[in-house]
Amino acid sequence: MAKNVNNPKEEKVETVGEAVSRTEVFFKKNGRLIGYIGAGLVVVAAIVVLIIQFYSKPLKDEAVGQTFVAEQYFRAEDYDKALNGDGNSLGFIQIIDEYGAKAGKAVYLYAGICELQLGNASEAIGYLNRYSSKDPVLTARALACTADAYSMLEDYENALRYYLQAAGTGDNIFTATYLLKAGIICEELGRYDEALTHYRVIKDKYPQTYEGYEIDKYITRIEVKK
Repeated sequence: MAKNVNNPKEEKVETVGEAVSRTEVFFKKNGRLIGYIGAGLVVVAAIVVLIIQFYSKPLKDEAVGQTFVAEQYFRAEDYDKALNGDGNSLGFIQIIDEYGAKAGKAVYLYAGICELQLGNASEAIGYLNRYSSKDPVLTARALACTADAYSMLEDYENALRYYLQAAGTGDNIFTATYLLKAGIICEELGRYDEALTHYRVIKDKYPQTYEGYEIDKYITRIEVKK
């Protein structure tokens, strides 16, 4: 008597056939719903494009335009008008309130430096902490300004932490400035060996900077104390 032997190829064909059949049935039953969903997605995508084109982009352009006068005051070192406006043009505070980061992340750096220059350390820290950049020089600048603000508040531990972060962000002539400030803070905290380490880095790596020319007197001052 002949045995019933299952053919794997036939089983596979049948399985695929069943899957195709089920798919066809699904689309027949739900075709209208799927059509509505597809149309809805198209509408949503169109709305997003319209918002970007006719609302977000013009608002961003307007925000960037508003910063022009404030930046001019900043370059002229008129930090009060740069921050608060002149009665006709907006300052960085109003620009941030109205547009936020649409004017660009730099508005937080500008506002933070203005507050720092005006002696408002806590406000400066608040703005500077909202700033971010892929540029290592600007990132280090923001960190160093944050350290300056903490130093102004006599919070020397945080000041030191931010100066060292600034010094560790990239490697350029400004690094010597941040290391010098870190060393001075270490002296303030009585951590003379640590201060001496920072000063010697300046002497070895940045001898051509202003800090490099002046660093021997800082080193000598600590060596005398020791």
